[in-house]
Amino acid sequence: MRTLPLKAGLLFAGVLALALWLSPGLAYGQMKELGEAVDKAETLIDQGRVDEARKFLKRAVKLGEKEYGANDQGVVYVLYYVATLYQQTGAFEEAERLFKRVLAINEKALGPDHPDAAPTLTLLGWLYFAQRRYAEAESFFKRALAIWEKALGPEHPDVANGVTNLAALYSAQGRYAKAEPHYKRALAIWEKSLGRDHLKVAITLVGYAELLRDTGRADEAEKLEARATAIRKKRAD
Repeated sequence: MRTLPLKAGLLFAGVLALALWLSPGLAYGQMKELGEAVDKAETLIDQGRVDEARKFLKRAVKLGEKEYGANDQGVVYVLYYVATLYQQTGAFEEAERLFKRVLAINEKALGPDHPDAAPTLTLLGWLYFAQRRYAEAESFFKRALAIWEKALGPEHPDVANGVTNLAALYSAQGRYAKAEPHYKRALAIWEKSLGRDHLKVAITLVGYAELLRDTGRADEAEKLEARATAIRKKRAD
């Protein structure tokens, strides 16, 4: 499963375009070389040739640093994408290092509570979650949530995303008493902001239903699952 939903040939093309806009003097040929390195890495990942792919990922980072500088905001887009590919290959330490670099660059340029920090904090949270480093995951999820709440208000969809992340984390640890109110809050935000029949509602219902089953409340779980199924069917029609 991909960390990001689009292939590098599409998503990274957008990254290159943004980088060129940020640095108009940058030669197209140099950016083309960077794009090719990332594209090659992703192709190798698809083929299961992970060790070879990582060599191209390292090259992509070096090319980005060469053109922008190691701590310039322009290199953030390169580091961010390459980090997601490292995570995909199981190179968690390298992914963590690059995500933290992205975070440090953005914090220095924009401040620690800027909304642009929240997505990187969230990705770090999921990176720790995947390694069962739950305390660290919780810390980063909470920080991202606090940023979104302050910047966007308590009922914004991004806040619901942050709340759902914590609900999933607590459920994975068996901390159901903490997870349940988070699922309830997320559902309330989704329903108010996006409507009762939105797919986000269905996804959250499924997560909440799993919690109910795990806590011996199968009857309640079935009701939520039936509602989620109805939403998906309605959206498909």
